[in-house]
Amino acid sequence: MSFVEYGDTIKDGDTAIVFLGHESMFPVKVQHGTVTQTKYGVIRHSTDLIGKKYGSKVTCSKGGWVFILHPTPELWTMNLPHRTQILYSTDISIITMMLELKPGSIVCESGTGSGSLSHAVIRTVAPTGHLYTVEFHQQRAEKAREEFREHGVEHLVTVTNQDVCKNGFGVSNIADAVFLDIPSPWEAIGHAKSALKAEGGRICSFSPCIEQVQRTCLAMEECGFTEINTLEILLRVYNVRTISLQIPDLGKATEDNSSTGFDSSNPSNQGSLSTNLQKGSAQFKSGVPLREMVGHTGYLTFATKS
Repeated sequence: MSFVEYGDTIKDGDTAIVFLGHESMFPVKVQHGTVTQTKYGVIRHSTDLIGKKYGSKVTCSKGGWVFILHPTPELWTMNLPHRTQILYSTDISIITMMLELKPGSIVCESGTGSGSLSHAVIRTVAPTGHLYTVEFHQQRAEKAREEFREHGVEHLVTVTNQDVCKNGFGVSNIADAVFLDIPSPWEAIGHAKSALKAEGGRICSFSPCIEQVQRTCLAMEECGFTEINTLEILLRVYNVRTISLQIPDLGKATEDNSSTGFDSSNPSNQGSLSTNLQKGSAQFKSGVPLREMVGHTGYLTFATKS
């Protein structure tokens, strides 16, 4: 099993996604002799998972059923264990596009965190690209290495445990893109410039506060970066529902009034006119935004090395 190469059959040691519904799913490490508890009953890995095809419908011990899905960066983002705040698909999609990532790209990242963006970048640059990711926290760096090894992508990523603001990325003049998700990105702009290729490399900095953005932009200008711009991606979710609205039968009311000499200007006839107009109803699909939703995640600042 690999996050960048699809496998048809579930094997011992794979990471799989147990899908109960769009709002209910979780990852599981497939191991011979192990069982997984769900609200529909027990899943026995030896008999219910190993050897079955990904996408299979598995019946649990209580008679309910689940689907077993092959892991992808998108599914991993929704189900990964949170060691830090993570980036979600809304921001990841614009980052990969604006950094112009493609198979074969060399990317430097700091910090690694929970590995949400890392998995998406690895899948994008595979099979010939490489990700150099730097994590300040030692335990998080070790856990990231373990996950990359379990997910079959360790040959596409190098994890380094150091302070990027002091020691940089450990590479020079090879990166096509640099991504920064650290508290003080302005302190790492110089190291990012050193890691980028001689000309045309792209940089992105993610910051939740506008004050961080201002200091980062000033540092980018001082280091000679051009095309500096900041974006904020806002996700707006709509709730689609069916509503019933009363509609006027204007044609019938006009015909009846003209044939009977109905005088709509007469105040005594206003109630009768209203009754005629309000006969009948129809159902419509209506979409309204949710009353509460996650709006601001952070500001994305992009620039180009000239």
